[in-house]
Amino acid sequence: MAISAHHVHLTQAAVESLFGAGHSLRVRHKLSQPDFWAAEETVEVVGQRGRLERVRVLGPCRTANQIEVSRTEAIRLDVDAPLRLSGDLDGTPEVTLVGPSGELRTTGLIVARRHLHLNPADVQHLGLSGRSEIEVALDTERGTVLQHVALRVSASAVLELHLDTDEANAAGLRGAGEGVLQRCGCCARIRSTEES
Repeated sequence: MAISAHHVHLTQAAVESLFGAGHSLRVRHKLSQPDFWAAEETVEVVGQRGRLERVRVLGPCRTANQIEVSRTEAIRLDVDAPLRLSGDLDGTPEVTLVGPSGELRTTGLIVARRHLHLNPADVQHLGLSGRSEIEVALDTERGTVLQHVALRVSASAVLELHLDTDEANAAGLRGAGEGVLQRCGCCARIRSTEES
């Protein structure tokens, strides 16, 4: 299970606007999902009233800027961020990103929907064919059941549940925990990890 703190995905053009012409993101450490990594670079996210400092940039670069925050952080920014899956950015609000070499006004602010990464073999093994979402029960002191967990299937995915910090705190998770997949005719344990 990965607890996802706020982070930013940038286009190469945005990287150069914020960090200087010709700048390339530098790998800080790899993330559990193949081909994704945390960069050394951070930015400041400025909303209508509030701001978030040292927000980590994730790589590689994308075709659109995307800023992921928790609902609590959206309130702090005083911006009404929609609950969306990654990549669903139509109609998202604008914020200002500030880097060491400039700033950029951009759309793309979302609160990420909870989701489960899995590959086609996991889908078949867990009996999830034809489903777009499931429920996950978290075995914690608070006994939380998460509804509307979206399935994100890709050939290279590693089985892993992604929650934001609000959800993890509400469930009493501290970077580690296990979940049981429900309504699938079987159960599967989800290995726990934490990513910043």
